[in-house]
Amino acid sequence: MSSKLLLILCMVMSCHVQATVVEVRTSLGDIQINLFDEVTPQNVDNFLGYVNAGAYQNNVVHRSVPGFIVQMGGFEYANRFPPDAISTGAGVINEPKLSNVRGTIAMAKLSGDPNSATSQFFINLSNNASNLDVQNSGFTVIGQVIGNGMEVADTIATLTRFNYGGAFTDLPLRDFSAADATNGVEPTDDNLVVISDIVVIDAAAVTNPDLVPVANTLINPSNQSSATPSSSGSSGGAMTLWGLLLIGVIGVRRLRAG
Repeated sequence: MSSKLLLILCMVMSCHVQATVVEVRTSLGDIQINLFDEVTPQNVDNFLGYVNAGAYQNNVVHRSVPGFIVQMGGFEYANRFPPDAISTGAGVINEPKLSNVRGTIAMAKLSGDPNSATSQFFINLSNNASNLDVQNSGFTVIGQVIGNGMEVADTIATLTRFNYGGAFTDLPLRDFSAADATNGVEPTDDNLVVISDIVVIDAAAVTNPDLVPVANTLINPSNQSSATPSSSGSSGGAMTLWGLLLIGVIGVRRLRAG
């Protein structure tokens, strides 16, 4: 069954989605995610490529915006601060087929370049459909948090955030005070929300068959880019990864290049 046909069926009736389940192992608890392999196959394959390569080991949650998102997947903590940008491959083509409702995870990308997602992703803390389903040709949802994973995501969102500039303007830190920041205390892995790894825990053909993803009904297909992914803006390095930040602009939360 093609992903287009599956999406149409999802819009008119309940559908069972073949999926892989991964576990994001953070210092505040594990987050299990049911991936939508058949609906957004290119983006799921891209994500699993990073998972299987171990690219997310010692990654950090580098951005938290309460009521909006928590974002990760771009920076590795190697016993020095700030964390280092990880190496990334070419961007992946946009597949804005599902809605950015609470509990979904979606790929971050460069502003004005729908096909620029690489390694970074975010968890929607609220129903962000009216914004993220249409902004920058829509943000590709690749999965949904299951179990008690949203409790972990919500806990991350309660942490105090600190502005270290660049990619770390909304960095959530544990057991770290404003006085620590003022006195130049360097955050360590005891303070950062560290992702020890992301691993596949269920690769069965059908997982969580009762899970029904919400279709993106807001995007206008005629406005979507049909261009192929560009490798020029998706190689590793801080400049590219900073461009994947989720940023609030004039009261509207947007994704744009830094």
